[in-house]
Amino acid sequence: MILIDGKKISEEKRLEIKQKVEKIKLETGKVPGLATILVGEDPASKVYIGSKIKACRDAGIRSFHHSLAADSSKEDIAALIKKLNADPEIDGILLQLPLPDNSFADECVNNIDPAKDVDGLHPYNAGLLNLSKNRNDITEKNILVSCTPSGIIHLLQKSNVQMEGKTAVVIGRSNLVGKPLSMLLLANNATVIMAHSKTKNLKELCKSADIVIAAIGKPKFINKDFIKDGACAIDVGINRTAEGLCGDIDFESVKDMDITITPVPGGVGPMTITMLLDNTLKAFVGRKAAQCAAKPGRLEV
Repeated sequence: MILIDGKKISEEKRLEIKQKVEKIKLETGKVPGLATILVGEDPASKVYIGSKIKACRDAGIRSFHHSLAADSSKEDIAALIKKLNADPEIDGILLQLPLPDNSFADECVNNIDPAKDVDGLHPYNAGLLNLSKNRNDITEKNILVSCTPSGIIHLLQKSNVQMEGKTAVVIGRSNLVGKPLSMLLLANNATVIMAHSKTKNLKELCKSADIVIAAIGKPKFINKDFIKDGACAIDVGINRTAEGLCGDIDFESVKDMDITITPVPGGVGPMTITMLLDNTLKAFVGRKAAQCAAKPGRLEV
């Protein structure tokens, strides 16, 4: 078994981001700014927001946090987002999900300026990703892509896992992970099968794949019978059980196999906030480039 060290790869990427931010500050006197919005007092969400604020500070990115009451209406949230959209100091806006009343979460996300949508959830950015021809197209258009999927692709690239010409099964079809990840894999020339709760012969499909990505939220659902020797297994699941934290892949079941795998914790998890920082930097560069569109050249990082 080969373990993909998400913590190490994440630290290397964060250092790269920090160095780029320092260079921008030296050349322009400005740094990217990220606004976070927390509605309510959900303990897990408060921890996530705290981690994001600390990561911004460590990378030299300015952080602007806004807390709203749990009973805030969609109009209250929309008003704050409108204010942040117009603020030139804010390059990225992150609305922490789920909301206490998640029924209008999509409407709230859609109020975010696509140029500041660092979660990559706005239909405009999702559409750009779906229309991209390849990974160069994604890079050249500076598309803001959902953080966990882009983090997974970064892990695969840094671990020298071949995607081109390989078969990848993505288990899960969420807008946050499954769908954008499938598009990113296609952009890297993988042959992608998107599986879900209604998929028949799931075990056989996974067993034939070179890359298996589990993002279904079912503790230890994927075992050795789903993965072939020589495959790469990416575990996106973070499940809290009586025995502690575990992923969607039964690690004990596959630990003696000849595979490459991400552990839980320490695999995909550290990359999510890292790619949020990367998206904030992308948003800063994209917005400044748009402002200087009439001038020759563009800001490089």
